[in-house]
Amino acid sequence: MAQLIKLQDYISRYEWSPYRYPSQFIRLKNENWHQLKDMWEKAANSSVDHTEMMQEAKEHPRWKLWKRKTKAVDVDHEEYTADLDLPETEQGLKQYYLDKLLHLQMKWATSTVTDISFVDKKWTEDNEIKYFLQRFPDTYLFLYYPIFTIKKAPVECEIILISPIGIEIICQLRETTGAMIIAQDARTWIVEKENSRGKLLNPHIALKRTENIIKGILSHYHLNFPITKTILAKSNPVQFLAEPYQTKIIGKQQYDSWFSQKRNMTSPLKNQQLKVAEALLKHVQTTSVKRPEWEEERNPFEFVEEES
Repeated sequence: MAQLIKLQDYISRYEWSPYRYPSQFIRLKNENWHQLKDMWEKAANSSVDHTEMMQEAKEHPRWKLWKRKTKAVDVDHEEYTADLDLPETEQGLKQYYLDKLLHLQMKWATSTVTDISFVDKKWTEDNEIKYFLQRFPDTYLFLYYPIFTIKKAPVECEIILISPIGIEIICQLRETTGAMIIAQDARTWIVEKENSRGKLLNPHIALKRTENIIKGILSHYHLNFPITKTILAKSNPVQFLAEPYQTKIIGKQQYDSWFSQKRNMTSPLKNQQLKVAEALLKHVQTTSVKRPEWEEERNPFEFVEEES
């Protein structure tokens, strides 16, 4: 599961500690998947009635899904109790777990222990966030339409994917399924639907704006990291004569190959990758408020401090 390190201008835990959270998430995700799977297999193989066994698990001290050693100030208490009805198949269990992790990633991307952002409901219902996070490897770090502060002015950018080997800037085209997109060198592209013809702003303009911002930030910190640009229209065929410089056009015909390449990335997190993430996060805009000291949240995960 990829990691959402920044969502628009919401406060992110990755801003707070860009080196610690990525590797910690991967380790804890794997540990707790095995824990959940073991519990599920025991329930499936037991002669005891499944519902009865899950009830016993529910009455047992809470399943601590995230358990980590940390400083007292960084303890974020959240509770999760196993559902009585876990999925019957292993594939269903994986999706169940990914959905829990998606909730956690959205929380990490919109709050810290001390601060919280007010999240527009459209982001919690955005299927594209779920698509990118649940279908891409752990070592991909996403900035989802981040807002950078450039010369004291906010600038909204495209999706930024930081992999161990480079940055990919992604501009999504969300047209009606089956609509034909015709790429041009002009300021606008053509969209042909069944009974109509329309236009859309050339996506390369937004990609170049985001690229220039990233290059400026990396140059400031003397960082060299490859940057590519992608125009992504996974539901639409795209007609084009030639791709713009250092830009891939991924339409419906090219999507499977592009997606397989992303899924097959096996490289671990790299130090240079984390340096790049840290540099970008230093220049994002953040809007948040302090948490009320008396606020008690009930969420589907628990953070507890381990003994040294």
